[in-house]
Amino acid sequence: MSILYDNDLAYMSEHGIFAGIDEAGRGALAGPVVIAAVTLNYNTFISGLNDSKQLSPKTREAMSEQILSTAISYCIIEMSPAYIDKHNILRATLKGFHKAFIGLEPPARQCLVDGPYIPYELKGIAFPVIKGDQLHAAIAAASVIAKVHRDHLMIAFDDLYPEYGFADNKGYGTAHHSQMIHSFGQCPIHRRSFKVPASN
Repeated sequence: MSILYDNDLAYMSEHGIFAGIDEAGRGALAGPVVIAAVTLNYNTFISGLNDSKQLSPKTREAMSEQILSTAISYCIIEMSPAYIDKHNILRATLKGFHKAFIGLEPPARQCLVDGPYIPYELKGIAFPVIKGDQLHAAIAAASVIAKVHRDHLMIAFDDLYPEYGFADNKGYGTAHHSQMIHSFGQCPIHRRSFKVPASN
């Protein structure tokens, strides 16, 4: 067992079954922000489960499959670049948190959400946890499946818009990605409300 699982079991013993929620792609220049909610099955221990940023792509892929096949329930939501541009990234993320939570089947009674913000609609049943993906297994699991799902989307977008290098940068503002935006302009999946770094 790990400290993340220990924290989950301690929380669950006091509050009952809960879901973990996290997002991927909030800071990217292109593509959706992806939110995942997951209720883990604590009869199955996933060795090495951690914040997705601490795992290699190969490990994330294998771990995502294990999470999806053993979880009590999960829900993955994509909030589009158009929605992000219209409502801003924070509102889009909070909307995704809400949609992911209510999309769980069977439903969870409450959830722990990575970061400092929770949706107004979930007040009283959602609780923010700073760096939650490093503290709770359920939030770490949500971070993994959100990241893997979004990476798959961006690799598919690379086939449609190969000049931007989405398979490598996953839509984030790398020097090459920024240079390609300045050279070719934005494509349909770019977030027009986000500032593009200057090209060298």
